[in-house]
Amino acid sequence: MDFNMKKLASDAGIFFTRAVQFTEEKFGQAEKTELDANFENLLARADSTKNWTEKILRQTEVLLQPNPSARVEEFLYEKLDRKVPSRVTNGELLAQYMAEAASELGPTTPYGKTLVKVAEAEKRLGAAERDFIHTASINFLTPLRNFLEGDWKTISKERRLLQNRRLDLDACKARLKKAKAAEAKATCGHLGPWSLGLHCLWQEPWAGSQLIQCEGDTVPDFQETRPRNYILSASASALWNDEVDKAEQELRVAQTEFDRQAEVTRLLLEGISSTHVNHLRCLHEFVESQTTYYAQCYRHMLDLQKQLGSSQGAIFPGTFVGTTEPTSPPLSSTSPTTTAATMPVGPSVAGLGPPGEAALCLEEVAPPASGTRKARVLYDYEAADSSELALLADELITVYSLPGMDPDWLIGERGNKKGKVPVTYLELLS
Repeated sequence: MDFNMKKLASDAGIFFTRAVQFTEEKFGQAEKTELDANFENLLARADSTKNWTEKILRQTEVLLQPNPSARVEEFLYEKLDRKVPSRVTNGELLAQYMAEAASELGPTTPYGKTLVKVAEAEKRLGAAERDFIHTASINFLTPLRNFLEGDWKTISKERRLLQNRRLDLDACKARLKKAKAAEAKATCGHLGPWSLGLHCLWQEPWAGSQLIQCEGDTVPDFQETRPRNYILSASASALWNDEVDKAEQELRVAQTEFDRQAEVTRLLLEGISSTHVNHLRCLHEFVESQTTYYAQCYRHMLDLQKQLGSSQGAIFPGTFVGTTEPTSPPLSSTSPTTTAATMPVGPSVAGLGPPGEAALCLEEVAPPASGTRKARVLYDYEAADSSELALLADELITVYSLPGMDPDWLIGERGNKKGKVPVTYLELLS
């Protein structure tokens, strides 16, 4: 290999100078150029953004994939630039086990039928989870990773360069200071024809013809004075003058490079504001995808609850599904009516049943004589047909049950309007 020894020696010298300057600063033996307060605030803001982005990224990964082994596997595939293999979600795996259990235990039995229904719901939940993980990874995790692996690495690189430029600048300042001190020591102020090396005498107007001696100097023996001493002193002064000029030139160059690098770094740090705007947009998209996911889960479970409620009503008559109220015990087969939970029961209405069956004759429906009950609406509900009552979240309505009704439904009244309402959308009040 062709080594440039001169460049290698120069780089080694610069590294050694920076190391010496850094060490002396740590021990308080050298001055340090301080950055302005606004620049320091930008640095602190950038560091805080980086630290919190890392924490949010890691915890979001845990949320989307709780299995640490799976996260390590995905990380390795990503670093190897290979496609991550498709993985079955927990809901889909549970659905598979339930379907196999129903097949073995008997899909025609009540337990088997219920297993099949729950398995279908869990499968839909697993598919919704897969879509949510995919969407969140693209819209939220990827931008955070791009910041940490792209923009932040660029900022860190420029900050290291700025640190090196500052060390070079402070080293040049220290070199110039030492050169000026040596020049002053060599010249001892006003040089005269009596200069002997480092000893000097001079005349001042206030001293008349008296010779002034430098502090710490000894009176020279004029018999030993030689012209060569004056020549040597003049040569040393000229050398130190050259050294001072060289140090000043290096300082100007170092100051220019430091200012240029500081401006580049400042622009990158101010770009953190744009990063915050981008992360804010990604955060909104993450919330939207999470909202969609939970809404899908709610709909799937609501459908499952309706299916299980109608099945449970057929298997265990007299039960009331969807409330926290204690259910009424099943009445005997000779009882003319069957109550649902603790709701007041009105007169029986022919043709009343779950949605999709015979239309409800609202004109024939009257509140029970024993009273009604208030309920608060939990969610908005849009009526599917004229037999149902549309609901708005947080409104209060009057509800009651009728014999023969689907246990998932009640009769609701609001003013002069009445219709069937789903129990799962209500909170029954005492």
